Amino acid sequence: MKADTHPDYHLVTVKMTDGSSYQTRTTWGKEGDTLSLEIDPTSHPAWTGGRGHMLDTGGQVARFKKRFGGLTLGKK
Repeated sequence: MKADTHPDYHLVTVKMTDGSSYQTRTTWGKEGDTLSLEIDPTSHPAWTGGRGHMLDTGGQVARFKKRFGGLTLGKK
């Protein structure tokens, strides 16, 4: 087996958006670095039960036809 093929696996501190933090082992950064999250399970709607709303007031097909209706794919 080749030597030095695996990345360094070390402890880092993960800081959540609410200010709490924990330590985990990873290959990211260097020993003792702090990883600050912008999105985490305390704030993301996928974990908090938030609802994503898709607003389709004009209809996607209608908007597509309005935008690209003048284009033709045939030979002139």
